[in-house]
Amino acid sequence: MRTIIPVFIILLFASCQSKPEQTQTIAKYTCSMHPQIIQDKPGKCPICAMDLVKMTKPTANDNAIMLNETQIKLANIATTLTRHEPIGETSLVTGRLTIDENQTEIISSRIQGRMERLYIRDVGQEVIKGQKLYDVYSEQLLTLQQEYLLSIRQSEELKGDRYKSLVASSEKKLLLYGMTKDQVQQLAATRQTHSVISFVSPVSGTVARIDATEGQYVNEGSALYRIERLDNLWVEAELYPGENQWVRMGDKVKVQVSGFENDAVEGTVTFSNPEFRPGTQITSLRLTIKNQHKLFKPGMQATILINHKQKQALALPIDAVVRDGKGAHVWILGTDGAFRPRVVKTGIENSEKIEIAEGIAEKENVVISGAYLLYGELVLKRGGDPMTAQKHNHE
Repeated sequence: MRTIIPVFIILLFASCQSKPEQTQTIAKYTCSMHPQIIQDKPGKCPICAMDLVKMTKPTANDNAIMLNETQIKLANIATTLTRHEPIGETSLVTGRLTIDENQTEIISSRIQGRMERLYIRDVGQEVIKGQKLYDVYSEQLLTLQQEYLLSIRQSEELKGDRYKSLVASSEKKLLLYGMTKDQVQQLAATRQTHSVISFVSPVSGTVARIDATEGQYVNEGSALYRIERLDNLWVEAELYPGENQWVRMGDKVKVQVSGFENDAVEGTVTFSNPEFRPGTQITSLRLTIKNQHKLFKPGMQATILINHKQKQALALPIDAVVRDGKGAHVWILGTDGAFRPRVVKTGIENSEKIEIAEGIAEKENVVISGAYLLYGELVLKRGGDPMTAQKHNHE
């Protein structure tokens, strides 16, 4: 017995000495706004310059999740401080893309003559400004060219401001009848008239209609081509009674074009006109959208997203709220660097935002990207429905 007691005391002493080493931990510090920043000592966040806060070990019963910097980056987790902002409901109105008539050009004949040649023969063909469209034989234009050359010779031989003004007047006539500045300058340089003159497109666009044929005689003012520009398009729709109060002239409205739903564009309300029909009153609505890359074509279906019932409220992006059959919750980033779920009650929502009616306060740090990944991690950690206890506590 005398030899056993000292050995027991030595083992007990060694156990007591080694225990502090096993439980010793190194303090970690993180940024409350950027949880991916984790350091071994106090300091400032290299992103926002806020003071780092000490991370504390989360308790086992608060559903907290701690992630390291690599995990946060892989999960694409981002946070924001909650604030009051405008939010309203969104109503969907079906419309259709049409040509912007303000960007349509009718090319008509400036003179009387015979169509000698058509350079553009196909509807749908693209033309650029200055490109040849057709050749015309015109005795009228030939006479005007001769008058111009005569005025030049008189000005050169007789001198004087009077003859210079005659040259300017003759040149203006040629330009008004469709000749270009370059054609007039070439005429003055070569002193040779031409009975057949090429006419060019005054605009760039798409040929929508051709009303002329080779060999045809045309009169001054006869329509020859219809050219449409697709830089802007109209979105036309109909609003039923009660809906017309949602939009006003000049309002900016989101538009989703069929086939491009993920890339909504902004439209401007440019026309709103009530129409009376038997038994109802319809409002014709027109918006103008930009079509810089020519991806949208006339005739495509479109959906107009009209926000109404606007009010100031705590609002978050739709993806920030995790919803299931039993309710909704968001993830809060604590000052200790841990992510914790919190049950909330939601209000009105639209295609982008959702109102948080109860459950969070202003300026709390809420996860807006990666919330569903955090919920999946919690399910793996707890199993079953990990939010049940929180739901009961919230109630």
